[in-house]
Amino acid sequence: MKHNIVLSIFLLVFFMSCNDKHKDSPTVTEQPVKDYSDWHQVETGKPSALVFASYKTTMIANGKDQSLLRISTVDSLGMEIKDASLPFEISVKGDATIIDIDSSEVESVLKSDTLSVWKSSITNGVKKLWLRAGNTTDKITVKVSTDSLWPASHEIHTIPADVKLLTPTKEQITQGPKIEQEMLGADISFLPQLEARGLKFHDDGIERDAIEILKDHGFNYIRLRVFVNPENEKGYSPEKGFCGLDYTLQMAKRIKDAGLNLLLDFHYSDTWADPQKQFKPKAWEGLEFNELTSTLKDYTKSVLTQLKDQGTMPEMVQIGNEVNHGIVWPEGHISNLDNLAALLKAGTEAVREVDNNTTVMMHLALGGQNEETTFWFDNMIARGVEFDIIGLSYYPIWHCTLDDLNSNMLDLIDRYQKDINVVEYSAFKKAVNDMVFNLPKDRGNGTCIWEPLNTWSKIFDENGQPLKELYYYDEIYKEFME
Repeated sequence: MKHNIVLSIFLLVFFMSCNDKHKDSPTVTEQPVKDYSDWHQVETGKPSALVFASYKTTMIANGKDQSLLRISTVDSLGMEIKDASLPFEISVKGDATIIDIDSSEVESVLKSDTLSVWKSSITNGVKKLWLRAGNTTDKITVKVSTDSLWPASHEIHTIPADVKLLTPTKEQITQGPKIEQEMLGADISFLPQLEARGLKFHDDGIERDAIEILKDHGFNYIRLRVFVNPENEKGYSPEKGFCGLDYTLQMAKRIKDAGLNLLLDFHYSDTWADPQKQFKPKAWEGLEFNELTSTLKDYTKSVLTQLKDQGTMPEMVQIGNEVNHGIVWPEGHISNLDNLAALLKAGTEAVREVDNNTTVMMHLALGGQNEETTFWFDNMIARGVEFDIIGLSYYPIWHCTLDDLNSNMLDLIDRYQKDINVVEYSAFKKAVNDMVFNLPKDRGNGTCIWEPLNTWSKIFDENGQPLKELYYYDEIYKEFME
């Protein structure tokens, strides 16, 4: 989720505590869905930024595969402007072309060996286009820009045309457990760094532990990311080792001592792992694939065993972070589905061997991208990957509309018979929780807000004082958790 970090931080500010709806995206379930348009749209306003969603971020390099693109604008509060009309340019680096929604040509501005640019315009709030993949297996960068507004971009990964696509059998789609403990969670992995800088947190004018404050406002789960060797020179935290095993063990003790549940997020990297990067840990470089698979399993078991030995076994574990483009590149890239499945199975096996009662999550950064989500789960399940719960990231600058998120979750429940958790989000706090906790068949397990202590749509200010957003969670807890 940490892609294009500088630009993304600015853009995500626009999506503070807003709301959403998209009428034109394909409906993936016949079940009536709630209308979320009032949560995220306004009739008119002043555009502050472009929003650009690609309904696929993995495409097949066969010269035919297409992804729907949706371009719109938002105001300074992150609300989509329904009457916006303005011109824009859309550029593509890589082997792909832009086509209008009616399959007509889009006006070309520039075409070279490395970059192509077209121009189009938003009318009545939204413009839709097609991106058609070429025949080259690589990455495609698509960027939308216009004068005076912040641009938006996507990175698309193309995979070989001869990739073996599989569909799971009925026997392979096993009904997942109904997880009794619903989640109102927060990823606060930054907390030790914030405390090292001297930041203190307050509630009702009293300085308190941030974990205790969150608990008092309804949170019952804390999510922690763990890197392999973040202290490495090119790791996340050279020399200091934040988000490494030692800090994870310390934080796990604090979480359990507070009476909260723990979700552990394995990144399988020395630094951030997300759809744009899944860098192999330095210590794992040069290993043959069989060694790499066994090393991942041994590492997973070692971390969990140390947590278990100190009485802080996680209730839930993620095998990788936002893994729609794979893990541990290049071997585990999405272009090699067999390798990816083998690595994921190794991680799951490790969890089961340490504690078979721990819930296993597969986490994709595809909140509203249904076709790609089902592509991923179909191919992993058909290759023997097993898990208990589906995790999704939802950030509106990348993951389509709230209605797309809702439709995706409804379809996933019907297809895979698993609980669902929006395990990363920041914007549309009330809407996301309302949506998840109202999913049918009691399959909405809960949510986990990403780093609410000090980023983007935070719930404390820069001095550790509570913002009104903290108190949203009192309402959410009373409505859905009591």
